[in-house]
Amino acid sequence: MNQSSPALIRTQNLSRRYRTGGDTIHALRGVSLEVRRGDYAAIMGPSGSGKSTLMNLIGCLDSPDEGSYWLNDQLVSNMGDARLAEARNREIGFVFQSFALLPRATALQNVELPLVYAKVPRRERRRRAAEALASVGLADRMRHRPSEMSGGQRQRVAIARAVVTRPSLLLADEPTGNLDTATGNEILALFDQLHAAGNTIMLVTHEPEVAARAKRVIQMRDGRIVADTADDRVKA
Repeated sequence: MNQSSPALIRTQNLSRRYRTGGDTIHALRGVSLEVRRGDYAAIMGPSGSGKSTLMNLIGCLDSPDEGSYWLNDQLVSNMGDARLAEARNREIGFVFQSFALLPRATALQNVELPLVYAKVPRRERRRRAAEALASVGLADRMRHRPSEMSGGQRQRVAIARAVVTRPSLLLADEPTGNLDTATGNEILALFDQLHAAGNTIMLVTHEPEVAARAKRVIQMRDGRIVADTADDRVKA
């Protein structure tokens, strides 16, 4: 963990419960966490450990039942849906296992989309989208649609879309899950480059070899953090 950088994320005693039928599922149980600018952290754990729930809270896609969450010095845990959406669009870039691209749109149009929501003028958003695609090695694929690209290329488009808004935080959910080993390694090398360029990255994975690329590994079980390993130090 980058101890010299200020905290980008702070959570204090986050809890989240879900009702299914007559049962209550305790997805998160009092999670406290700090992520500093420039960190590259992987969240690991078995199915049902709470890692996806934690990622949804950090990504402002959900709100906790209890506890507090600060993102870039803003208390977002008490925000309503509209303000949460604003914080999410401004601060966070998402990369999904399924790519989540619009099938009929070109790579350039897919990458432009967050800038459309941000009301960036057309010429500026075209320029920034083209730069983002070039930065992930797809300058020659801007006019291609997802069906005309390989899985690795589609994930590169998704990464370009995630970084085009210059977010404070890049969140990735199983970013290599739909890729073969060689292509997955190419995508992980791209994450290494993004981290080296100063991006703060958090990813969810169940693959130890993917987590090994991160500089910090957060292990979860039964809704709690059970280990937090960074710089060869383990913190319970």
